[in-house]
Amino acid sequence: MSAKFLSADWRYLAMLNYEVDQSVLLPHLPKGTELDAWQGRHYLSLVAFLFLDTHVLGLPALFHQNFEEVNLRFYARRRVGNEVRSGVVFIREMVPLFLVAETAKLTYNEPYRTVPMQHSIVKTNGELQSVEYQFGAGRDSSRIALHVSGDPRPVEPGTAEDFLSYKSWGYTRQRDGGTIEYRVDHPRWRIWPGARHELEGPLRAFYEEPFPTILSRAPASAFVADGSAVTVHMPERIA
Repeated sequence: MSAKFLSADWRYLAMLNYEVDQSVLLPHLPKGTELDAWQGRHYLSLVAFLFLDTHVLGLPALFHQNFEEVNLRFYARRRVGNEVRSGVVFIREMVPLFLVAETAKLTYNEPYRTVPMQHSIVKTNGELQSVEYQFGAGRDSSRIALHVSGDPRPVEPGTAEDFLSYKSWGYTRQRDGGTIEYRVDHPRWRIWPGARHELEGPLRAFYEEPFPTILSRAPASAFVADGSAVTVHMPERIA
């Protein structure tokens, strides 16, 4: 097991999930991996959440412990002997802090971008009502909001929600065409399923086609995950 690089709490994950043709994803697939699918279906997910109590190499990330992230990702896997490592590949990750983005670029070559962000978590009598994330500024300002009701429920193994939310690996294409792999440790999250969603703004300011067009469609599913403590391990280059 590789050393720990980062630990944090990931909370209030708003997930919009779109079924897409594999031809959309194949150009972004890192070498040495293959597309992962749930019941033959391939997905693209827009995910917005809070990074809280962030530590890097065991030390508090001073002035950078709490911030928002919005990422666009899809799902890949790698076979290692008899083990199948199911994980994610990021098309774009956005945070409001320059140092966070630059550290991730240098360590993982992740496709980070720094943009202004805000969030709002609305509760009534302790019960979650909505989560909202805004990214960009001025004419480029966009927002994702999910509205829920009731109590969160455990994610059942083998369901679409489990496939989309419970991933233990990340894969990233490197500048020389190779691939790194890193482990992500967290338990299965509880979710608020069937969320009513809003996605507004000029998404072409943040993503290249065909992704703005895909995101303008109705998602296959929308839910909020409560999140948990998360550990991200140091990357390792795969053969």
